[in-house]
Amino acid sequence: MPDDQPNLFGADDTPVRPSAAQPLAARMRPRSLVEVVGQEHLLAPGSLLPRLVAQNRFGSLIFYGPPGTGKTSIAEAIARETKSRFVRINAVMSGVAELRDVLATARRRPEAATLLFIDELHRFNKSQQDLLLPDVEEGVVRLIGATTHNPGFYVNPPLLSRSHLFRLEPLAPAAVAAVLRRALTDTVRGLGVRRHAANDQLLLALAVLCDGDLRRALNALEVIVLSLPEGAPITPHELEIFARERRIRYDADEDEHYDTISAFIKSCRGSDPDAAMYWLAKMLAGGEDPRFVARRLVILASEDVGLADPLALPLAVAAHHACDFIGLPEAELTLAHATLYIACAPKSNSATLALGEAHRVLKESPVQPVPLALRDKSGAASKQAGHGQGYRYSHDYPENISGQNYLAQPLALYTPKLAGHEAKIAERLARWRELKAGMGRAQG
Repeated sequence: MPDDQPNLFGADDTPVRPSAAQPLAARMRPRSLVEVVGQEHLLAPGSLLPRLVAQNRFGSLIFYGPPGTGKTSIAEAIARETKSRFVRINAVMSGVAELRDVLATARRRPEAATLLFIDELHRFNKSQQDLLLPDVEEGVVRLIGATTHNPGFYVNPPLLSRSHLFRLEPLAPAAVAAVLRRALTDTVRGLGVRRHAANDQLLLALAVLCDGDLRRALNALEVIVLSLPEGAPITPHELEIFARERRIRYDADEDEHYDTISAFIKSCRGSDPDAAMYWLAKMLAGGEDPRFVARRLVILASEDVGLADPLALPLAVAAHHACDFIGLPEAELTLAHATLYIACAPKSNSATLALGEAHRVLKESPVQPVPLALRDKSGAASKQAGHGQGYRYSHDYPENISGQNYLAQPLALYTPKLAGHEAKIAERLARWRELKAGMGRAQG
C-alpha cells in the first residue's frame, strides 16, 4: 500500500478543494469539528471530545452509531485539527498483511503522529484486533475505530479498555435539512452552480425519509438534482419518486434486528397494539424472516399471556404454521392478526414465575422422592414394593378432589394472577383448597 493516504491539506495547510467527481456526501464532509452537525452531546463547547482534540492529548477513540451520523467526518476533522498523519483502512477489505505494513510504517515515522482510522472495526476478527494492541499501547499509532455495532459485543475487551468510547445518534431531521440547504447553495463543494431551488418543507421531508442518515440524504439530493435540467426547481413530484424507492435501515441478524424485535416483544407485553404493529411493519419492510417473528409470538403467548387467555398459544402456533404454507406477502396479515391478539390479550406471567420457582426449589433443596402411592405399579417387583398402594382415584371424589397430597412436602409454586381467564382459575383453586382442607379435618 502507499506510504501515506492522500493528504487532507494543501501546501499552506488549507483544505484541498474537493473534486467534482466525488459524491456530494464526500465533498460536503465537515472540515473541522465545529462544522459537524448534530451530536451536541459529544461536541458541545466544553465537552470531553473537543477538549481532548484541542489539547491533542487523546489516546485511541471508538465511535459507534448508525450509518451517516458523522463517524468518519469526526475522524477526519480530528486529523486536520491535530495535523496528524491520517491513514484510513476498511476492515472489510483489509487483511493482516496490510495492517502489518501500516503499523511498520508508523514505527519508522514516530514524528508523523500517525492517526489510524479503521472503518467498520467490528469486521476485524480477534487476531486482527489483537495485532493492534502493542502499537496502541506504545502510542505508535492512535486508533480511531468506527462501527455501527455495539463495541461491547464486537471489540476485544483489551482494545476496548484502551479506548475512549463515544456513541453517535441519528441526526435530527432539522439538522439534516440544514446541511441539504447548504449543499444546494454551496458553489464550491455543493450543487450551487446548478441553481436549483427547493423550499424548506421539501428538504425537511427528504431528511425525514432518510432516517437520520446524512450521507444517504446528501446522496438522495444529488440523484434528484442530477435528474433535473439545470435551474429547474425541485418539486414534491421528485420527492415522491424517491419515497417510493425508500429502503428502511434494518441489519438482519445484527444490532437493528435485536433492538427492533426487543421493542416488538416489549410492546406486546405492555399491551400497546399500535407500537407492536409499528415494529412488526418495520421488521417486515426490512426483510425480516416472518417465521422468526412468529416464533417470538409463540413464546409471548406462554411467557406473557399464559392462562389469562389460553387461546393465545394455539392462535400463535397457528400463525407460525400459516407463515410456512402461505408465505409472504399474505403471511403479513396472519402476523398482524396474531400480534394484535397478543397485544390486546390480558396478561399473566404466572407460568413463567411458577416454572422459575420450581427450578429454584429443585436447585436449593433436596430432591423429593415420588410418594409410594403415586409410583408406577406395573410389574411384580413394583407391586411387591408397595407402589401405588393408597392412591385415591380422583374421579371417585366430588369435583375430582380426593384430598391426597402429590408431594411428600407440599409446595406453593403457582400463584394465579387475577387477569382474564386466570381469575376463574384462582377462584377454582381456592374452592379446591377448601374442599381439601375439609377432607383433612374429616379424616383427622
